[in-house]
Amino acid sequence: MGADGEGREPERAAAEPGPSGGRVRGMPGVNRKAAGGRSWFAVGFSLGLGATLAWLTVQTVLEVGSLLTLLLLAVFLALALEPVVVWLTGHRMRRGWAVAVVLVLLLALFAGFLALVVPPAADEINALVKAVPGWLRDLHDHNSTLGRFEDRYHLVEKAKQQFSSGGAAGLAGGLLGAGKFVVGAVTSAAIVIVVTVYVMAFLPGLKRFCLRFVAASKRPHTQEVTEEVLNRVGRYMLGNIATSVIAGAATFVWCAVLGVPYPAALGVFIALMDLIPIVGSTIGGLVVSLVALSVSFPVALATAGFYVGFRLAEDYLIVPRVMKFAVDVHPLVTVVGVLIGGALLGVIGALVAIPAAVAIGIVLDEHVFSRTDAS
Repeated sequence: MGADGEGREPERAAAEPGPSGGRVRGMPGVNRKAAGGRSWFAVGFSLGLGATLAWLTVQTVLEVGSLLTLLLLAVFLALALEPVVVWLTGHRMRRGWAVAVVLVLLLALFAGFLALVVPPAADEINALVKAVPGWLRDLHDHNSTLGRFEDRYHLVEKAKQQFSSGGAAGLAGGLLGAGKFVVGAVTSAAIVIVVTVYVMAFLPGLKRFCLRFVAASKRPHTQEVTEEVLNRVGRYMLGNIATSVIAGAATFVWCAVLGVPYPAALGVFIALMDLIPIVGSTIGGLVVSLVALSVSFPVALATAGFYVGFRLAEDYLIVPRVMKFAVDVHPLVTVVGVLIGGALLGVIGALVAIPAAVAIGIVLDEHVFSRTDAS
């Protein structure tokens, strides 16, 4: 009996299905297909959950995209002003006082700009308001140019019909939209200013906090690379200011030579607008050309041509050479980076494109090219 039992055990073990059979060894009564089905269900559920979370994340980022853009602009402004704050703290000034001094200087520059721009703009608006009654009289004078134009096209009657047939609602909607735009612009400016001040005041602590995510053995080298990136961002901002000063000086000389009114105010306006990549100088040139129209149409046409030529020279000659000297970036990288950044994030993307290219170049030099050159 014992011998027979011992003899049947191998036969019973051999009769049990192995790994290729329908049952799983060590799992009595459980079929491998059923186990495999549950595992595929778990994988599918995990993929579906991951896709849903990814979709929700993308939607959330899109919803707060404008806010993230403002935060990015504030951080960039804080990093651009950091060299000035460091220079002040190097002269035995506490960081809080250094940030306050920088803010006071910026407010003083803004007040000076308003002092140059507001009086001419107010004069033009007053002249426009005073000219409106004369234009209305000319509309009813059949011997004047405006009167003959009114007799032919009946503009006043068409305006009354448009206003009575719903134009009032459209005008109210336009005014409401303009009011929302102004409120949104003021709110965005306040957010940028507040975040910029906080980042400037607490930048050393923020850098120490971010470095804690890096391993302690690699922290000193990472800190050196970070400081180099921040230093080049500051130099980029100085280079951008230099190109803006060139644009403002060229505008002042052009307007003074051709007799365009308010050359100093227009020069400062162009210098500020030129700080905005891609569209800044274009908008500024359009405004100056419209002001030059008050002199004569040929002067306005010549001014528009001047800004077209200056824009080409600035984009392909001045800016690449200044950035090559300031941040050691190839001119081709400067042009391509600004175009790509503007296409992705608009004005903010164009503004941070060159610093981003600088940071990527430093990281590649330190962590990629150094290894490939050594291998």
